[in-house]
Amino acid sequence: MYRLGSMEKPIHSRLMRRISLRQMQVFEAVARNLSYTQAAQELHLTQPTVSMQIKKLEDDIGASLTEQVGRKMSLTQAGLELQAMSRDIMLMLARFEMQIDDQKGQHSGELRLAVVSTANYFAPKLLGQFCQEYPRINVLLEVTNREHILERMSQNLDDLYLVGKPPRSEQLDFKPYLVNPLVVVASKNHELQGKKNIPLSDLASQPLLIREKGSGTRIATEQAFAKAGLEPNIRMELGNNESIKQGVSGGLGIAVLSMHTLTSGDFTELVVLDVEGFPLSWRWFVGHPKGKKLSVVARTFIDYMYQEGLALLPDEIRSHVELEAAENNT
Repeated sequence: MYRLGSMEKPIHSRLMRRISLRQMQVFEAVARNLSYTQAAQELHLTQPTVSMQIKKLEDDIGASLTEQVGRKMSLTQAGLELQAMSRDIMLMLARFEMQIDDQKGQHSGELRLAVVSTANYFAPKLLGQFCQEYPRINVLLEVTNREHILERMSQNLDDLYLVGKPPRSEQLDFKPYLVNPLVVVASKNHELQGKKNIPLSDLASQPLLIREKGSGTRIATEQAFAKAGLEPNIRMELGNNESIKQGVSGGLGIAVLSMHTLTSGDFTELVVLDVEGFPLSWRWFVGHPKGKKLSVVARTFIDYMYQEGLALLPDEIRSHVELEAAENNT
């Protein structure tokens, strides 16, 4: 049967009469957390209620969605397919709600943002100001390393991503954001402290503390040494910038760090060395998988980032950014 005035056929599905949006929401939470208990806590339900909803959903579909091996829950093939669909449904409904609010002149909804750990030194402040201006927007911030950012990107878990070096891919849409100057730091009593224009070759023999493979800072450091025909003397890999700063101040070696990670308190124990070719002009990029339809909230945040981001930077970094911009315009 056709609708009057339309050539489109009505969509018929037996599952449409059985599955509710609430069941999809419950399953999405279970699939994401791989835990009935955590899903129940997230949705403010009891665990038996969550279990009952999933059991009814499995009965209606006619297939198991989860399986338990020991204490570990995993999704069946049907569960994986329904997870992707349920996430799309939740996102479309949230996007529709935000569009309606936008038409009413109300900026509201949810923003999922994933950033590399280095950006954590300024991103929360930027988000704080953003939430003050748009109090009806709920922000979920994920801070992790570059490898996990790429995993989240492949699963389309977030609205926007802030990374130091996006992978080269036609499937991604990233634009440069802020300059992220990288400097060489050492302990206060280091032998090279106070020397001017130190050749990079003098650092090749110095023990180097460095981030894990795949991190943006490490990529930039290894590229700088390789360009000079040198190989860094890596002494230790550490998973976060604070551990690296502690190691440097303790005399374990030198490190290349973002200026954004250095606070006034750090300079009681650390110094920035004057090294040829440094600071390295690294950048942050903001983007998302190509073809992703950005929500009103995500577009609003991107505009805010470019309008207000520079003003929130520390003075020494802002002056560096402004100097580079002036040089690029000459």
